[in-house]
Amino acid sequence: MRIRTVGGEGDCVLDQRNHQGKFAEDYVRALASAAGLLVYTYDLDHDGIDLGFRYPGRAGHISSPAIEVQVKSWSVPSCKGPDLQFHGLNEVQYNKLAAGPFLVPRYLFVVVVPQESDRYARVETEGLTLSRLCYYREFEGEQPIASPSTKRHPSIRVPLGNVLTVRALRELVGAPSESVV
Repeated sequence: MRIRTVGGEGDCVLDQRNHQGKFAEDYVRALASAAGLLVYTYDLDHDGIDLGFRYPGRAGHISSPAIEVQVKSWSVPSCKGPDLQFHGLNEVQYNKLAAGPFLVPRYLFVVVVPQESDRYARVETEGLTLSRLCYYREFEGEQPIASPSTKRHPSIRVPLGNVLTVRALRELVGAPSESVV
């Protein structure tokens, strides 16, 4: 993680890009915690996956169902009709989500954040409010891009109806819904 010094010696903050990305990952971690899911990371983001989510129990005939996700943040969203038009993945990153089938399902999570970092979270009498929303997109059945390039960024439709909530995250993982409180 890159840091830049502001003010006096030893006074360091994350640069805007890393701050925004860290907030996005922490946002989905908070949802996972509320959903009673385990969150895991890999040693390296070599396979296009930032976080994994696992239900620590049985869901029907499956033990410990899980999903893997690429988490992206976006402070200037663009919509077209009922979808976000996301251009934040290059073709190589896209293929790491779409070139399945995968044993563990993969998703793109796009956390829309305010442009000003001081608006990421608010503490109120009722509790903590995290700003904006997270949307998800699955890629099962999608065709990978032939001869992908890191220089080209496909337009990825992310349905505005796919808001990541505690319930939605549990459903994506395959956790039993009856234990949602």
